[in-house]
Amino acid sequence: MKKTIFILLIGLLGFQAAVRGQARYFTKQGHISFFSEAPLENIEAHNEQVVSFIDMSTGDLVFSVTMRAFQFRKSLMQEHFNENFVESDTYPKATFKGRVMNIKAIDLSGDHTYKVNVTGVLTIHGVDKQVDTEGILVVQDNKIQGKSTFSVTPQEFNIEIPLLVREHIAKRIDITVEMLYEPFTSQTP
Repeated sequence: MKKTIFILLIGLLGFQAAVRGQARYFTKQGHISFFSEAPLENIEAHNEQVVSFIDMSTGDLVFSVTMRAFQFRKSLMQEHFNENFVESDTYPKATFKGRVMNIKAIDLSGDHTYKVNVTGVLTIHGVDKQVDTEGILVVQDNKIQGKSTFSVTPQEFNIEIPLLVREHIAKRIDITVEMLYEPFTSQTP
């Protein structure tokens, strides 16, 4: 009898682990871009080396972004971004740790599109800032595509813009996040 209960308990724990494993999704090739419309010249950069996890059972969501991986149209813009603005040597990564607040409304068993509310802490340049935004999660073919756009200001993250170029840079910067998550398994690199 004890052996039967033990086997059932082990089976139940294994089943729970399998269910939890199916609820976690991962990407290491997410895409984050930012755009700043400015009088002199628009500033735009793209980063396709974004690592992110989402746990569909809890809504927990994390991102890690290497700042030097942002690519600009002009190499001089990229150099100024890394050396003068975000100081990538001192602050090499930006992170987001948060949660999809309405995660229980998402059904992974079929293909659907959901509006979601995301809240969490964005850390850039060593500064934490609360971010609340809306997004979209598209469940399709056992993958989840996530999209969101929100705005920040350099001042919120103690990023100083030199007086010489201050009037040529927009006050707000639009950030666009696009992820394609796949199920996370123990074999995921």
